[in-house]
Amino acid sequence: MAFRKIIKEAKTIIWNGPMGVFEMPNFAAGTKGIAEALAEATAAGATTIVGGGDSAAAVEQLGYADKMSHISTGGGASLEFLEGKTLPGVAALDDKA
Repeated sequence: MAFRKIIKEAKTIIWNGPMGVFEMPNFAAGTKGIAEALAEATAAGATTIVGGGDSAAAVEQLGYADKMSHISTGGGASLEFLEGKTLPGVAALDDKA
């Protein structure tokens, strides 16, 4: 897999979105390969963050959930946070302060 080498060399990996229709065995290979590579990277000391409900479901279904550093169902919100956008829930907390 082309991505495996890059993933193994990374110190922090953020994955948001499966690589296809992982629920169907004929289309699960890409998602499974990425999940395996992330599990190996985590074991080697990398920080792995899986974001999004479908990605979380994929690593759970494939048996890799306990091999990731962090799993969040907030995929879109996580990406917006990384972009530097203010999230509505955080803004509401700031208003109360």
